[in-house]
Amino acid sequence: MSYLVLARKSRPQDFNQVVGQIPVVKTLQNSLVRDRVAHAILFSGVRGVGKTTLARIMAKAINCEQRTDGNPCNTCQSCVEITAGSSLDLYEIDGASNRGIQEIRELKEKIRFLPTSSKYKIIIIDEVHMLTTEAFNALLKTLEEPPDHVFFMFATTELHKIPITILSRCQRYELKRVAAEDLGAHFKKLAEAEGVAVEQAALNLIVRESEGSVRDGLSLLDQVFSYGEKTIAVDDVIQVLGLVSRDIILGLSRALLENNPGAALLALDETFSFGVDLKRFTGDLLTAFRTLILCKIDGCQELIDIPQQEFDEFKTLAEEHSHNTLHMKLNLLMQGVEEMRYSSQPRLSLENTFLKIIQADDVIPVSKLLAKIDTLLAGKPLPQKTTRDTIHEKKKTTERVANPQPAPEPTPKPAPLPESTKPVSKQADSLPPLPPEQPPLPEERQSPAVAKEDKPVPHPHQRDVRRDWPGFIEHVKDRKVWMAQDLQRAEKVKEVDGELQLRFADKANCALLRQKENVKLLTEFVLDFFQKDLKLHFITPDKEGSEDSEDIESPHKLRQKLANDPLVLMATEIFNGQIGDIRVGPRSR
Repeated sequence: MSYLVLARKSRPQDFNQVVGQIPVVKTLQNSLVRDRVAHAILFSGVRGVGKTTLARIMAKAINCEQRTDGNPCNTCQSCVEITAGSSLDLYEIDGASNRGIQEIRELKEKIRFLPTSSKYKIIIIDEVHMLTTEAFNALLKTLEEPPDHVFFMFATTELHKIPITILSRCQRYELKRVAAEDLGAHFKKLAEAEGVAVEQAALNLIVRESEGSVRDGLSLLDQVFSYGEKTIAVDDVIQVLGLVSRDIILGLSRALLENNPGAALLALDETFSFGVDLKRFTGDLLTAFRTLILCKIDGCQELIDIPQQEFDEFKTLAEEHSHNTLHMKLNLLMQGVEEMRYSSQPRLSLENTFLKIIQADDVIPVSKLLAKIDTLLAGKPLPQKTTRDTIHEKKKTTERVANPQPAPEPTPKPAPLPESTKPVSKQADSLPPLPPEQPPLPEERQSPAVAKEDKPVPHPHQRDVRRDWPGFIEHVKDRKVWMAQDLQRAEKVKEVDGELQLRFADKANCALLRQKENVKLLTEFVLDFFQKDLKLHFITPDKEGSEDSEDIESPHKLRQKLANDPLVLMATEIFNGQIGDIRVGPRSR
């Protein structure tokens, strides 16, 4: 007799031998005991989890003459014939090769007759989702009201392809992937029955590769038995199945987390020497990082379906690093894997990804940084001067040191001036020369207090509106950025009789500044900076008459409008630049 593979030799013959699927098995047994078996049952799930096996066990249990607690006896004539595959009352059909409407019509003709030797006729259709739409429609009426002597058993791996009209007429059982612990115990028992000793680490590799499928695991186990001797080691499994050792994956993960480029590249080279598929290798590495992240999340450790020994190793490694670090490096690894799949040099691309991950520093949460800043600020009072003001003052100090000026000679106390002589402010001597279009300040611009003889001369360092206007804009910018940008659009600024006159080429540029609450706030800024209680006065073309209004579209006005454009101001602020030559007219286009 030819050799019978483990997948066929170890196929369960009753419910007690089924691996996993405890809820489904219990429901089926209770339905048999209580005589509540549905006339159409649909088993769905991934490959190798027991769909066809449960359908055959149900067929035996329904026709069994000596059934005990829902389990077939496997000794009566019906059970023996079904086990041997010679029962005339069991129709097992492959849905992929019998998918047309004609095959369904022939099936409907066969089930009209009573069973030959058993109590019921059982129809098992495997991969039922392969049937055509016409075949499903032809089966609808029979499936809804079948003869009393007929039971239908369906099995499918793609439940979403079955029409809802068929699903509504069936009792559905969804089979899950078998847990790693159950698979390991089942494979170990089979290995002992075959007289082969398998190391636990080697068994863990086979369980991992089976991915919850009993049939896949039995095929791998059968292959390893053919290669090895009486004792199967880890190296045997790795060489036969072409796998990457779990130690290599764990060591590579540790090297990427501990920023060890040498160990990472050597582990990658060792993997290449085995001839492992890069897609499979990177998939295992991504799964390892997913396991590390799940180890850091409370309540998610049940999502990790690996042996306990591997779980302990991953948990120990995960505790040495923060969740943010693991998440960042997993993102970099995922990006690198996607780039590798479309690269002409996949190994070079993967090595570059490893170096990028290693060079990424440890991630510190933003909340932690903000907490440190709050602690520092709480320990000492905030400085009165902003960083911008400090830099401005340091710049001035540097210029004074680089270009020292001779110390002024002490000035004797001035004699009383006659009434016809007006005091001249020393501050005027320190003012920079004004452009030709801006004549020196006339006498009417001086404060009335200065014109009187009985008042002292202003302090030489008292701030002036025209001279210190850029500093005032910086002062406002530290408090209200948008207000400083609007103030930069002013064409002219001057102080006249206790008023701060702001001239704008377009009234839209100062519309927000002229609002009541903003005027009040700007007045406070003026008082804080200039130490003067000045009244704001906005001058726009609509208030100056037709002459200015007609001149808005002149080249000078166009250049001013372009210079004060919000986008231009934002660009100069971002790139720390300044506006150069502005050209308008047809020659500039």
